[in-house]
Amino acid sequence: MGTEGTTVLDPLWRSLPPPDPGTLSGSASCALPAHYEAVCTAREFTRATLAGWGLENHCDNVTLAVSELVTNALRHGLKTVAPGGATDPPVRLHLMRWASRLVCAVRDPSREAPVSGNPDLAGFGPDTAESGRGLFLVDAFSDSWGWQPLHGTLPGKVVWALFRTGPAA
Repeated sequence: MGTEGTTVLDPLWRSLPPPDPGTLSGSASCALPAHYEAVCTAREFTRATLAGWGLENHCDNVTLAVSELVTNALRHGLKTVAPGGATDPPVRLHLMRWASRLVCAVRDPSREAPVSGNPDLAGFGPDTAESGRGLFLVDAFSDSWGWQPLHGTLPGKVVWALFRTGPAA
């Protein structure tokens, strides 16, 4: 775990109203290995971090979004990376808090757009799909979400979700 979030999330700020830098009140980061048990680790890390920041009332929505962002990164963000070509660890969760907003961001080594929906389920009704709804859930439970490819020394992309936690800035 670390606090490198501000460096990794620089591309994000082009898509959001600028926060007052003086209001940054917390940042935390968690490295996640390339296996599905990492989703549980991400949820536990998120719950503990939000509790430490006094944001327990946002825990359910934020934890759901984090679960879906990490699952998407593990399922789709690692597919296009050649063995040995990924950063170690290949996936990282960042949480950043301001007075009135919280950003959850997941970095993975793929520069491909995040996958929304499940192309393997084409032709099936929406009630029969058991997967492929992750980013729809992120969209439904967060105030905003998006993604940016990373440039420079860090390969891949960042997929983020924004939650308002207080009065609008």
